Amino acid sequence: MASTSEIKNGLCIKHNNKLMQIIEFQHVKPGKGPAFVRTKMKGIEDGRVLDHTFPSGHKIEVVRIENRSYQYLYKEGDGYHFMHSQNFEQIFLESHMIEKPEFLKEGIICTIIFHAEEELPLLVEQPQFLQAEVTYTEPGVKGDTATNTMKPATIDTGAEVKVPLFINTGDMIKVDIQKSIYVERVKL
Repeated sequence: MASTSEIKNGLCIKHNNKLMQIIEFQHVKPGKGPAFVRTKMKGIEDGRVLDHTFPSGHKIEVVRIENRSYQYLYKEGDGYHFMHSQNFEQIFLESHMIEKPEFLKEGIICTIIFHAEEELPLLVEQPQFLQAEVTYTEPGVKGDTATNTMKPATIDTGAEVKVPLFINTGDMIKVDIQKSIYVERVKL
């Protein structure tokens, strides 16, 4: 057990029998009354964000987690296969553990968060950006550049993103996975 004085960003705790990760925190010492710690926590299993205030000195249960690098291999049924980067051990994870599985591309390196005491995988974090090939998009109309118009495009992972009119089928683009948006065209 730890106290609220040990709270920091990224700390994983057990709160109401759920694993939560501290996103933001603020120690507050008002002029009147006792001090407290205002936190913003993200649920590891479901991804929901929760605001919670702890009284100063409150005991919290810290959970030790580990980040491990795994390479994404392939999809099978409703799950995904990953391989550890150093010892080549393979694991199978279900789709609910991955925030945006439609952006998984074979060969990319992901970070899998494990509950250290139980050796249980909790969550898969993908890299922020992905380079992908546009497999299908409608052709842009020549001269239609007066507005910042976007059109749908399907990339090689099967996901759909909005791209500018000048992007064509076969172009390589950079996609922000967290926001599911086009960033730029990649020059080869």
